[in-house]
Amino acid sequence: MSASMNRVLMATACLSVCLTAQAAPQNQAQDLGVIGPTYPIAEPDLLQHIRTKLQALVASGEWARLQSQAQDRLKQAVREPTPVPLARTRMPRSFTFDPSATLDRNLTDPKGQLIHAAGTRVNPLSVVSLSKRLVFFDGRDPQQVQLVERLVKEGSHTTPAVRWLAIATNGSPPELMKRWRHPVYFDQQGQLTRRLGIAQVPALVRQDGLHLRIEEVLP
Repeated sequence: MSASMNRVLMATACLSVCLTAQAAPQNQAQDLGVIGPTYPIAEPDLLQHIRTKLQALVASGEWARLQSQAQDRLKQAVREPTPVPLARTRMPRSFTFDPSATLDRNLTDPKGQLIHAAGTRVNPLSVVSLSKRLVFFDGRDPQQVQLVERLVKEGSHTTPAVRWLAIATNGSPPELMKRWRHPVYFDQQGQLTRRLGIAQVPALVRQDGLHLRIEEVLP
């Protein structure tokens, strides 16, 4: 609400009170006395209340325990993120995915020059190529882990090198990184596999023209 509107409302309220006071008969006023016990109005200081609670938690050691539990949960989430519910490939299939998307806002360059207007359908592969191939896999499945390990090692020895981006849907990325000495990512909440339409793992993804070629293969 604007300051001018506030002033209008305050003026209106004051005017209403003044008119009511003037219209009330003076001879009807009377002392009704004290009906019950009265107490001073006291509003609790919320910040002080919170501060007191925190001090009590710290003094009792409960705060340290809560912090330790939070750290343990965080470490566990990093070691083994929530699994993505994908089946192991039983019926191999191959399909393409069009990454084009309709812009919901204008796309401009660093100088503010318009590149694409809102509402334009844009394929990012027409601007930049997918420099790596992706492999989605279940890090708890020994056969899938062996497949990805082989791809990573073979890719580094090919000419030109075929670089694989290993993306786990289950298991512990830190353990695999330590074992392979190679980055391993995790498909958090299944955002990538859901977007690409992947229903089975292992799944290989590579660029095919202006589309992505996705192959759900047997491990």
